[in-house]
Amino acid sequence: MIKGFIFDLDGVITDTAELHYDAWKKLADEMGWEFDRDVNEKLRGISRMDSIKAIMDHNGVSLDENTIVELATKKNDIYVNSLDGMTQEDYLPGARELLTHLRSEGFSVALGSASKNANKVLQQLKATHYFDVIGDGNSVSKSKPAPDIFLFASEKLGLRPENCIVFEDAEKGIDAAKAGNFHSVGIGPEERVGHADIRFDTMKEATLFEVKSHFKDLF
Repeated sequence: MIKGFIFDLDGVITDTAELHYDAWKKLADEMGWEFDRDVNEKLRGISRMDSIKAIMDHNGVSLDENTIVELATKKNDIYVNSLDGMTQEDYLPGARELLTHLRSEGFSVALGSASKNANKVLQQLKATHYFDVIGDGNSVSKSKPAPDIFLFASEKLGLRPENCIVFEDAEKGIDAAKAGNFHSVGIGPEERVGHADIRFDTMKEATLFEVKSHFKDLF
């Protein structure tokens, strides 16, 4: 039986993708690196350190580890400063409604995000009360597609993976859910999350009724 729901943050609860893009773009411009939407797409769902290494690989750049950490920190500072402008208006359509519905029906709810700034984002959205457990980039060492963040969340909820549904918008996120033996809901296009158990174009379509209808034998 399904007893818990685990949500990615960016692209599922809210969309900070544009803020991330702007921060990486600013850093890349300062470094004289090429960075565009295509490169940015490769960063979806992966950690900050993995992201900067992907950008460096694209540009054929090699730097020592200390410099990489400094640059990743600089990008994060740019991004974190931009979060101050986030409000409750920045939920993706349908996300707050679903979280509210899950709360009213008594399901356990966790966050399973690669972001190390997840708490700040949830505070800006005034969303912390929706979550029993917050798993973020500080919770585990291996990022998606490793299932560690979702396993961390389910363990803290006291639930087995097969009793949880993961909501994800990234290919690597769905890979992580599958690797951990979780049920999965993909948010986004077929070519990105079509391998999820069920897929919706947007969170607005991913209502609890629709999810229950698909997993009807598990409720």
